[in-house]
Amino acid sequence: MYAIIESGGKQYKAVPGGTIEVDRLHVDEGTEIELNQVLLVSDETDVKIGTPTIEGALVKATVLEHFKGQKIIVFKYKPRIRYRRKIGHRQKYTRIQIDEITV
Repeated sequence: MYAIIESGGKQYKAVPGGTIEVDRLHVDEGTEIELNQVLLVSDETDVKIGTPTIEGALVKATVLEHFKGQKIIVFKYKPRIRYRRKIGHRQKYTRIQIDEITV
């Protein structure tokens, strides 16, 4: 069984017992959360597709940790006019463990 959920404007595949990394959620570590933006639920026999979400479907998850991703370097350069800009960015993520999918 798996579900496609939406968090932070992005879609993720949630499998019970698995972990996923989503954009930073403002909740404490160890907190149980409920994700109600479920777009699709599939099990061995049938597939339910929402329009755009499935009414009553819920994914329960536990927040494991907050962390930062790898640093990305953005370097802008224009030749002959001495224009150089070096900017770094580290995206913040939250790792969550999927506990249960209910329809």
